[in-house]
Amino acid sequence: MGPVDRPLEIGVVGAGTAGSACAILLARAGHRVTVLECVADPRPIGAGITLQPTGQLALARLGLREAVEARGARIDRLTCRRRNGKILVDLPYADIDPRLYGLGIHRGVLFETLFAAARAAGATIQCGVKIERSELAGSTRTLIDEGGGRHGPFDLVIAADGSVSELHSEAGRVRTKPYPWGALWVVVDDPGFAPERTLHQSVDGARHLLGFLPTGMAPGRDAPIVSMFWSLRVDRLEAWRAAGLAVWRDEVLRLDPRAEPILDTLHDLEPVLFSRYRDVAMSPWHGDRIVFLGDAAHAMSPQLGQGANLALVDAVTLADSIAASPDDVPRALVAYTEARRRHLGFYQFATRALTPLFQSDSRMLGWMRDLVFPHSRWFGYFRRRMVRCMVGIDRGLLRAPLPLPLALPAADLQTIRQ
Repeated sequence: MGPVDRPLEIGVVGAGTAGSACAILLARAGHRVTVLECVADPRPIGAGITLQPTGQLALARLGLREAVEARGARIDRLTCRRRNGKILVDLPYADIDPRLYGLGIHRGVLFETLFAAARAAGATIQCGVKIERSELAGSTRTLIDEGGGRHGPFDLVIAADGSVSELHSEAGRVRTKPYPWGALWVVVDDPGFAPERTLHQSVDGARHLLGFLPTGMAPGRDAPIVSMFWSLRVDRLEAWRAAGLAVWRDEVLRLDPRAEPILDTLHDLEPVLFSRYRDVAMSPWHGDRIVFLGDAAHAMSPQLGQGANLALVDAVTLADSIAASPDDVPRALVAYTEARRRHLGFYQFATRALTPLFQSDSRMLGWMRDLVFPHSRWFGYFRRRMVRCMVGIDRGLLRAPLPLPLALPAADLQTIRQ
């Protein structure tokens, strides 16, 4: 992407995954990019995420894949077992291509890498600025912060400030609501999960879900870590806290004894994080001189582990759309929405359909899942479809998946399309 003849003034709201990735690509292309982040001193926080091949491909476009991978843990398969130890699903990346794999990474490591690269690319970053609204005047938008300060005017505003974006009022049609279920997270030094190269999950009905994700190196130190997550309804959080560590420990170990060395590091519940999730549906993903990316555009349950990956693909797609129409921002935004429609539509549908099978109080849904899912191990087509969905390239039953040419530099992609 070479320098543009007429640089755009671009305001990016939010310095998370989508915002920083966009800032990198657009600043490198020669645009004048200002990133406005509400946190005064952004730091690497959070727990583990899985970078799928789609996210890795986007990082390759950013020139950051090697740096991130050096801090990550390779994941070759996802397994899910029932309480009795029987396999529910076993999804190896090699079913599509032996060169594909996931990457367990601490969210903070990804943030640090992207944030530093955005600065290095020449983006202006202003922290401690909470944007509350925007004003459209002709062909520019001005952003207004909570103190009444004005920023801009900008030829384009990129809203990447999360699922509760203050700029949702500028969207065409948007619906946002909280999920009733969230997740507890514990991040500790890895007692030995990384060598297995597996994302392990254990379930008991649809109400209990436990997982272990090798998470690479901890932010700021060269120590391998693992993230353990436990599904919990939001309205049961206070009861969980009141019951205390001993009760939770017994409940977790009854489901999977492999959690014992992780739980042994806890003396109380203070280190345990709780994450809430929202469902955001929007159509289209742009308005007049404004576009929504990442969780601001399509937040969803983390059941398919696609949040950061979709955000990174958003950033690359938007940069490409602007590069194709650098003198016509409205046309570029229409092209962006069209380019993302099938891909995002599939994953929003799939996540909403799948989540109740793993996070709900329904005994019937858990029973149906346990009856149907094990058969996928014996039917190659269905197993490959499930792996394709996990990899992040699916766009529905009747549409070709996204190609991964950079992830597979010399591959015949026919195996992916089957």
